[in-house]
Amino acid sequence: MKRANCKAFEVCSETEEQRAKDQIQIPNLPFLLLLLLSMPLPMDTPSSRSLFTHIASRELFRVRKRPRMDGFDSGFNETGIIAVQHNAEDTIPLSLSFCKTSKFAHILAVSDEDGHVSLFDTRRKLPVTSNYEEESEKVKICDWISHQNAVFDTCWIKDDTQILTASGDQTIKLWDVQEQKCLGVLTGHTGSVKSMCSHPTNSDIIVSGSRDGSFRIWDLRCKSTAKSRPGEVSICSMGGVKGAHISSQARRTKRGKVASVSITSVLCLKDQVSIATAGAVDSVLKFWDTRNFKSNVTQTSPSPQSTEKQTLHGISSLSQDESGLFLSASCMDSRIYLYSTLQLEKGPLKSFSGCQIDSFFVKSAISPDALNIVSGSSDGNAYVWKVDKPLEDPTILKSHDGEVTAVDWCSSEIGKLATCSDDFTVRIWKKNSYVSRTQCASAIRRRVMAIPSIECKMLLNNGKKYSKTNEDAFLSVEHPITSPTPITPPKMSISEGYRNQFSSGLDQSVASEKTPESALKSPSSVLNPPSSLKRTIRDYFLASPRTL
Repeated sequence: MKRANCKAFEVCSETEEQRAKDQIQIPNLPFLLLLLLSMPLPMDTPSSRSLFTHIASRELFRVRKRPRMDGFDSGFNETGIIAVQHNAEDTIPLSLSFCKTSKFAHILAVSDEDGHVSLFDTRRKLPVTSNYEEESEKVKICDWISHQNAVFDTCWIKDDTQILTASGDQTIKLWDVQEQKCLGVLTGHTGSVKSMCSHPTNSDIIVSGSRDGSFRIWDLRCKSTAKSRPGEVSICSMGGVKGAHISSQARRTKRGKVASVSITSVLCLKDQVSIATAGAVDSVLKFWDTRNFKSNVTQTSPSPQSTEKQTLHGISSLSQDESGLFLSASCMDSRIYLYSTLQLEKGPLKSFSGCQIDSFFVKSAISPDALNIVSGSSDGNAYVWKVDKPLEDPTILKSHDGEVTAVDWCSSEIGKLATCSDDFTVRIWKKNSYVSRTQCASAIRRRVMAIPSIECKMLLNNGKKYSKTNEDAFLSVEHPITSPTPITPPKMSISEGYRNQFSSGLDQSVASEKTPESALKSPSSVLNPPSSLKRTIRDYFLASPRTL
């Protein structure tokens, strides 16, 4: 076979040499070259190869072509096991929380039913063998007793230098992580605190939900003079709503039994003024404006208005992606519902089934990039769905020996997650091969060629024609303005000549800020609405054609 290839190569070389000699003897060479290039040539001729050689010569450098793997997902691998124990005694973990900043994103906080908070370094080599109990101490950074009761939730704030713990002793505590020192105690709830969340831009603002049926707002800067314990500063609530999730239908159907009014999950939405709450009484999600708690602004549920014959299912947890556009709710009907904050009135966009949710300890979480949803399950497994393929069978993470409860995604390492179970362990998982389903410039630019700048811009814009207005629109994106009063720029006198010259560019941008309809088309309209729009919660939940 090699000999045949060598012989073919020699024939091709002789053909090229003969062609070169013939071209030298032709007097009108430019005309014949143009004629030759205009004629269709077979792909296996030396001339065609020379044409591709000419194109390749324009390449600045060559990148080895990889097979197309867009959307390829080969499942998850278990990368380590962490035993949750203190003084050689096992304890059941209740919550998981990775640090939020990229610098400390490898640190995982684990709280348990004995009131401990433990920090683990998941960047180190984790044990995967049977003696993981002994090896787990090597990856533990520190631990301390935060409460004399179970800790149901934890929340990192202040660039991961402080952590909040919500407990069954009806309090929330603020801790300095470096010194494991309590900086304040949030008092005011009359039931176990089940969930809490910090403000997206101001970590001093905290919202919490409790079994007493209320959710409360806290400002860590407003400390009270009263002290609950020596050395602990008490922080009182700034406001809240009692009986936020009370269903009249539940009172009729329970007949003598006290209906659960517990708030099981709370979220501070990315619009900076909204709160989402869910309860144990039914599957209704309620949304509140923090500036007016007289009534909830809007609400949504998986089904239309419930009837007396329908079974009521509570919600165990809520989560949102990094952008705040999508919100997931794990329901006690063993389904995960996905909502769009722009289309709440339409109900859930999609639902995911396959897991078994028999208790309110089973949680779910949507990944920061909104590509996957992971959920615990009462059958001892964890389930991972692809958001864009809800009907596809989920990936089953089989390793735990008890009910899988809390789950959490790592914010900086894509595809990395943690699960905990009643088997006294926390397990770390990582996706085998992660390939983004959203094409970016680096994915499209496989070869960098010396082509005109306009063609380069068209290539990086997915074939769309590049224009100056597109660049101006990109560069004119502003950061969210937290000031309640809009800033009015000073008036400037512009000559008529300049007004006509730049009317095509400037007038369109000004018009887009002044008209609510055009402003709502911007992807940032939810998080940063124009000043002309009324900053009420209803504006953030207007219907939008954007879907998954």
